[in-house]
Amino acid sequence: MIVATKPNPIEPNQKETLSDFVYSQLKDDIIYGRLAQGSKVKEEELAQRFGISRGPLREAIQRLEGSKLVLRVPRSGVRVVTLDEKMMTDIYVVREALEGMSARLAAKSMPNNEIDNLWQLLDQHQKNIEQAEGKNYFQKEGDLDFHYRIALSSENNWLLQLLGSELYQLLRICRQRSSKQPLRPVKALNEHHMIMEAISSRDEELAEMLMRRHISGAWQIVKETLL
Repeated sequence: MIVATKPNPIEPNQKETLSDFVYSQLKDDIIYGRLAQGSKVKEEELAQRFGISRGPLREAIQRLEGSKLVLRVPRSGVRVVTLDEKMMTDIYVVREALEGMSARLAAKSMPNNEIDNLWQLLDQHQKNIEQAEGKNYFQKEGDLDFHYRIALSSENNWLLQLLGSELYQLLRICRQRSSKQPLRPVKALNEHHMIMEAISSRDEELAEMLMRRHISGAWQIVKETLL
């Protein structure tokens, strides 16, 4: 657990509440491993770290629960989620099916201007990988996330809810693990290009196949980190 030695009042931007800011900080701490999986979420220490009262902190923790990043364990309090091999296997099985279908639907319905926008996004991702000397390819969430943008273009509310809400932050933990493995960043970007070629060509079957293969390959890399 990361704890400041003395209160350090936060300064959220004008559009953020204290709860929003703390949620964002703790979410990133969990996804990037700064808060260890299975560790106990201690309200007193976190209130001291952020220099805030318990009210906004508890709101943030409730949002983390909704994102599946923390769990309330009987007689043990709130703990950071633990992604063991069984849980990650289940997540990737579901992810492969859902993202494969989202790519198929995107190939059918993605507007031409969004196709152009996604090609530009991949150009930016390539620059980011080059700046990181090929050592990292972890996308920021939302509009800067290639996978999220494809799910959004599927125009299927159920898919978007599952991939963009229910599973999204857990998937980001998994993807953060795979993004740093040797040779994965460049390979992943090349696979993203192939998926976009299929979507641009409106080849629904190929888009789904390539996306499923992409997710399956990512799982093999993540699985190796568990051994």
